[in-house]
Amino acid sequence: MVIGILKEANDQRVAIVPATLKKLQDLVDDIWVESNAGLNAGFEDSAYQEQGKIKSREEILSQADVIISINPMSEDDLAKMKEGATVMAMFAPFANDQIVDVLRKHKVKAFSFDMIPRTTLAQSMDILSAMASIAGYKAVIQSADALPRYFPMMITAAGSIKPATVLILGAGVAGLQAIATAKRLGAMVEAFDVRSAAKEEVLSLGAKFIEVEGAVDDKDAGGYAVQQSEEYLQRQRAEVQNRASKADVIITTAQVRGRKAPILLPAETVEKMKRGSVVVDLAASTGGNCALTQNGQTIVTENGVKIIGDSNLPSTMAQDASTLVSNNIFNFLKYIIKEGAINYDMEDEIISSAFITK
Repeated sequence: MVIGILKEANDQRVAIVPATLKKLQDLVDDIWVESNAGLNAGFEDSAYQEQGKIKSREEILSQADVIISINPMSEDDLAKMKEGATVMAMFAPFANDQIVDVLRKHKVKAFSFDMIPRTTLAQSMDILSAMASIAGYKAVIQSADALPRYFPMMITAAGSIKPATVLILGAGVAGLQAIATAKRLGAMVEAFDVRSAAKEEVLSLGAKFIEVEGAVDDKDAGGYAVQQSEEYLQRQRAEVQNRASKADVIITTAQVRGRKAPILLPAETVEKMKRGSVVVDLAASTGGNCALTQNGQTIVTENGVKIIGDSNLPSTMAQDASTLVSNNIFNFLKYIIKEGAINYDMEDEIISSAFITK
């Protein structure tokens, strides 16, 4: 079995880093890597050649048995694959209900990394969590750069500076990393999440947990938020608006799988925020938690609030992000490849969940 690694079209990351190739050799016959696939992440072709082979995109598409990328390939690329080959990427079928039909039309088998269940057994394969952690970290760094103030308290001969107040909305993987990073930078941090189980984790990181009573808590939601009642949402909006008006930085991370991201910061709340404050919306690609967010753009409101809509922060830390993704993918491949072939055991929760063209 030959595995092919493609260069990402609009992403600085690469699916497999050179250090992973040696481990992959124990699973498959050969590994082909597209020329310059890892260059933007800091990995030269020469590093890949020690364990694999550098090939053109056309060769990989037409001849490899398994093709791996982080982002979905174009239809033109799918059309060049040999019939019955397997493709692996983050297809996000919950967000794109046409993708499975497209894959079937081209007669390829497909595994979607973002469909791997977020369970203890599959934790080492969880790309979503790995990338969320990077996004949470980078969101804080980005907000600190955009904020016209210090994060920590400063006592100098010229006077004292109060610490910045950072509000984190959503205390999942990204939110918890944002809390930890903001605390390390010396900010006063408070966090909100509809999941009561998040309270202990927030407090353990030294942040204040904002509680709004009456939330629906779904422990089987796989780490995602769940839909809440309108009554609860009204109380939530009132409390968030009160906190937001005092915050210097707000980082929003809440996403509901298969649905548009919930609006946590309506326009009227942004209007009450202080001039110079910053919002970083990590849910921008699914509509945004802020009503004014524009995905992939930074806007400044009339009252001087900067809103950064960026769902692709992991790509800005391409080297470490690629290393983590590579480890996740290797752990998945090690799990599903048995005696040189892919195991399609549909009784297995991990395999069945990730295999989207069954």
